[in-house]
Parts: sequence; C-alpha cells; structure tokens
Amino acid sequence: MVQNINLDFKNKKKISANMLGIIAGAVIIFISLILFLSGILDLRLFSFISGIAVIIAGLPFFMSLLVESKKEADIEHMFLEFSRDLVEGVKSGTPISKSIINTRNKDYGSLNPYIEKLANQIALGIPVKDSLDTFAKDIKSPVISRAISLIREAEVSGGRIESILESVAFSISQIEKLKKERKAAIYNLTVQGYIIFFIFILIMLVMQFKIIPIVSGLNLGGAGGTTENPLAGVVGGTGSGPKLDAEALALPFLLLLLTQGFFAGLVIGKISEGTIRGGLKHSFILVAVSWLISTGAKLILG
Repeated sequence: MVQNINLDFKNKKKISANMLGIIAGAVIIFISLILFLSGILDLRLFSFISGIAVIIAGLPFFMSLLVESKKEADIEHMFLEFSRDLVEGVKSGTPISKSIINTRNKDYGSLNPYIEKLANQIALGIPVKDSLDTFAKDIKSPVISRAISLIREAEVSGGRIESILESVAFSISQIEKLKKERKAAIYNLTVQGYIIFFIFILIMLVMQFKIIPIVSGLNLGGAGGTTENPLAGVVGGTGSGPKLDAEALALPFLLLLLTQGFFAGLVIGKISEGTIRGGLKHSFILVAVSWLISTGAKLILG
C-alpha cells in the first residue's frame, strides 16, 4: 500500500512538473505575442523568444525521459544483484519465498520499492507465482519480464529452481555486458550523427545568408522574357523577370532543419539505445538547437 502511494505520488509529481513547464512556456509566448502586436518586438525577436518558450515547455518532459532511462538501466542492473542473492539463498536450502523476503532489507537502488512490494505480498500469503507476475507488470521491462517468467515456471513446476536462477542470473549478466559493449561501439556513430547534423545546419545557414542574397538579384525569367519558373511563389522584386526572395525562403529552410533534426534524433536513438523512445531525447536536443541557431542567426545577421 505504501509503495503504491509512493509510486502514485511520483507520477503526480512528474505530471505537475510537465504542467508547470507548459504553463511557463505559454505565459512567455503570450507576453511576447502582446509585445509583438504592440510593436515593441519585431518578428525575428518574437520567433527567437517563442522558440525558447517551447523549449521551456518541453524541458520537463525531456528531463523525465532522461530520468526514466537512467532508472530503467539501474533497475535492470540491480535485478542482476537481486537474482544472485536469490541464487545464494536457494542454494543454502531456503525456499524461494523466504529468500525473497530475506532480500527485503537489502539495498537495490531503484528496485527497492518493487522488491519490498513483492516481499510484502509473499509475507501476506499471496502465492509466489502471482506476486512475481505483479512484480514483472510493475517494472515493465522486457528483460526482467522474461527472467521472471522463467523463475515463475520453475517455482510452479518444482524443478531445480537453483539451476534456473543461476541460468537467469547468467543470462542477465550477459545482456548487461552486451549492452555496455554495444553502447561503447555505437558511441562513435552517435557523435558522428551529431556532427553530420551540425554540418547540415552550417550548410543551410550559408545558403540562407550567403548564397541566396547573392543570387537574389539574378533574373529568373530571362532578359526581357516571361519564362515560367517553378520559384514563382517565392520571388519578388522588379526588372525584366522575377527574382529570388531570401525572406520567403527563410521559413522553408527552418522547417527543413526542424524536420531533419526530429528524424535524425529518432535514428540516433534507435541506433544507440535500440528504441524509438530513446530517440525522443536526441530529437528534442536537435530540434531545439536547430530553432535557436536558425532564429538566432537571423536575429543577428538579419
């Protein structure tokens, strides 16, 4: 009961932090919009401030993703220690139910609330099988769910549960080892992904502030002609033909950067962590950096 209250309190605290971020971002946007409509802020500064407001609104969500990722990794690591302790207890002749209860007072970091709940359920007389099912559902980790499934079946069948527990502990240990090796091997690819994206941003900025202004005076319709041009929607000026409008191309460049940043982040997360959810952290970083660099450069360079 106490564990459920603590978990509910943590969930409510996370929701409150997310709402606080959204409210703070909305207030900043509202104030900057009033100043923009009043003529105090120009469009460039308004865009930059709006980007900061959106980042502030999404920052609690970003932080919660980081905390949850770290917590999930810590839980899986501590479950390995928990499995090893169960192996030692069962090998000494203690039933698995009693071994689980004996681990209640040990420190397993982020896994403590779940183990305490598991031990309390068994102490109250709830069957080990049902308690383990609840334990796996609460944690929601595929690795732990598979391990718990093996332990549960071994406990029900009455086989040599110490051998099953040893196999489970060894399997989790190998998974942890493979994850560390994969993280070390993928680190360079992650860094390369960020470097490539920043090079892409640099290319977009050079095109927007250097190349486009240079060619904006070129006649797109030919000398004295009226040749149709696919860029007619983003052209302006006077003369014998339409001319490129650098201001009209600013929005497409920005949208291109944001789209590239979002999907590049998902790819980086999928490669480095194996999940799309893990890529949301990278997407947030790249999209935020894209917006701030693009609008900030426009604010400074004009």
